Parts: sequence; structure tokens; C-alpha cells
Amino acid sequence: MKLRKVTAASAVVLALAVTATACGSDDKDSNSSSGGGDKKITIGIKFDQPGIGQKTPQGYSGFDVDVATYVAKQLGYKADQIEWKESKSADRETMLQRGDVDFIAASYSITPERQAKVDFAGPYLLAHQDVLVRADDKTIKAPSDLNSKKLCSVTGSTSAQNVKEKLAPKANLQSYPTYSACLTGLQNKAIDGLTTDDSILAGYAAQASFKGKFKLAGFKMTNENYGIGVKKGSDLKAKINTALEKMVSDGAWKTAVEKNFGPANYKNEPAPKIGDIKQ
Repeated sequence: MKLRKVTAASAVVLALAVTATACGSDDKDSNSSSGGGDKKITIGIKFDQPGIGQKTPQGYSGFDVDVATYVAKQLGYKADQIEWKESKSADRETMLQRGDVDFIAASYSITPERQAKVDFAGPYLLAHQDVLVRADDKTIKAPSDLNSKKLCSVTGSTSAQNVKEKLAPKANLQSYPTYSACLTGLQNKAIDGLTTDDSILAGYAAQASFKGKFKLAGFKMTNENYGIGVKKGSDLKAKINTALEKMVSDGAWKTAVEKNFGPANYKNEPAPKIGDIKQ
């Protein structure tokens, strides 16, 4: 009799375990990247670049956020099904390789070194290294005019060093911890120019607090092909490319550019063709 009771109890436990396992399987599938239903998609963006990708008390904003949201919608996800993750420049390849995110849209320039580690959809924006100066500064008209000028970039960036090595060897380089600190220095005339990608500069200059105070020099010193990073071999690459093409054709891409960069009078390049990487 005791044996039968134990056996019956074991059967109940086994049935509950099978049910729990099945539910667990459904939960795992709900976080897959196939889209629809209660599923989620995890997207990496910058949290600290106004106009590009920024986390604010009101939510997330910027051109990359708009592009990523559009792409996610084409993949079958609503805005409330997106989980945003901060993707710092040094962490992007690792995050994709580990599967921490489904894709990354974070001012992510396509380079041969990065292509060896991850795949890219796009490009979806052609940016250039440029210099931001004060709106009333008429002394900086060419890169060579940066000689003897105080040129700022963030600590660890190669942008200012590129200018010094190739264009203005007598430039006085200043390293600040953040772009915001550089902007404060530029506003206070502690520095004369800030250099990085023109899209990033436009995003900062477009902030309401800086409206009319700065201008882009328009030097176009490098080509920066922004792509959407995915794990090597991911079938998302083709799907994202299709979504990007639709974003351009239906006008949503142009609307996103004007919304995020327009206040800075950013003269953007036309939307690049998929796979057309400018050297």
C-alpha cells in the first residue's frame, strides 16, 4: 500500500515537471528573434549621444533609435517589445558574439577589422569626420586653419590625432572626458574646435541649449559608413537590409534625418545603397 502511494505521488511530480519544462520551452522561444506575439527583441544603442542614441527620463531618442525602431517593426516587433541595451564602442563586437543583443545600431562604422568579427547590414548613413566650431568663428575655413588652434576630442578617441598627423600638425590637442565637456569648453572659448563624426557633432549642436551657438565646418575628412551589426552568419542581416531599403523608399529615413539633425543645419549625404561602402 505504501509503495502504491509513493508511486502515485511520483507520477504527480513527474507530470508537473513535464508541464514546467514545456512552459520553460515556450518562454525561451518567446525571446527568439523571429518576431510577433509576446516575443522581445534586444537592440544595442548608444545611451549618451544626443541626436544619435540617448537615454532620457522620457525614454530613448536619436536617429539610430528611430532606425532601429523602424527595422524592429519590419521584423514584426512593436515598440514595447524592444529591450534597449547600452552598447559602448569597445563592447559592441563582444555583445554580438555573446548573443547579448540581436543587433546593434550605435554609430557603428563598418571597417574590415570589425567585419572579420561580425556581420553588417547597410550602410544606412554616410557620415564624415568633421570639426564643430563656434557659430561666429570665421577663422577656421579649412583643416589647415586648425594649426595652432586648440582642438578637442574625447579621451581615447583617434579623431583629433588623425587631424594632427594628416592635416594640421601644429594643432594643440586637448583631451576631455566627454563630448559634453568639449562643448562647454568650445562655448567658453577654452578650445577652438571639437572633432568627431559630423552626425555626432550635429546631434549635440541640435540640442535646444546649444541652438545657434555652433556650426559644422563641413570638411568631410573621412568616410564613416554606419551599419547595423549582427552576429556572424545571422539571417537577420538580409531581413534588416530589406527593412532599411523600405525605410528609404517610404520617406521615413529622410524624416528621421531632419528630425534629429535638422536643427544643426546638417548637410547629410543621400541615403547610401545597401552594400555601398565608401572608402
